[in-house]
Amino acid sequence: MSKILMIVSAADNLVLADGSTHPTGFWAEEVAASHKVLRAAGAQVDIATPGAVRPTVDALSLDARGGVSETDAEEFRAYLDSLDDQLSSPLPLAEVRLGDYDAIYIPGGHAPMADLAHDAGLGRLLNEADTQGTVVAALCHGVAALLSATTGDGGFTFAGRALTAFADEEERQGGLGENTPFFLESLLRERGATVETGAPWSNTVVVDGNLITGQNPQSSTATAEATLKALADR
Repeated sequence: MSKILMIVSAADNLVLADGSTHPTGFWAEEVAASHKVLRAAGAQVDIATPGAVRPTVDALSLDARGGVSETDAEEFRAYLDSLDDQLSSPLPLAEVRLGDYDAIYIPGGHAPMADLAHDAGLGRLLNEADTQGTVVAALCHGVAALLSATTGDGGFTFAGRALTAFADEEERQGGLGENTPFFLESLLRERGATVETGAPWSNTVVVDGNLITGQNPQSSTATAEATLKALADR
């Protein structure tokens, strides 16, 4: 049985470019759909957050304001309710041992931009994972977590790697717009990554060795499936 560590942001707000505070959290579909696919394949999925704080679901990800139908929202709520024991008592990220897991999986929502992107402990964990060839999967704004990983000279660990992430055009169309603290696609390019995005809101997954990335919530299932395939191919 594969063991997968799902790292979820603990942030419930994000400071925007204009200095205002925006309520946020994890995106329901990205946790629920991903977890469901991984567990259905027989994987053990543990959830960790910074400080073992219970993560907050972004309210926008459970209603029409976030482009989510009521039918889908009900499905995501029910699945998250089934994970309540894990979500209420997540593992402390700082105490996680990489050797206990076969893969790392990081879902999004805007929250990772507030904490995971700057978490030095997570950066060390990602560096260790990449050095050892452990599967690292990140989805949508969860790809911002990769920014925490830096080299000894301050470079970006994943510079030169092919990846995708929530596209700048998607941020403008259905995200925070010009008030976003940073455009993730652009920042990843600036840090040296080779960013490959599909059409806005398309199911797009990029695999580069042990690194697997999905563009948006619509890519949740495919990103989890790609993770399982990478583990099966080892």
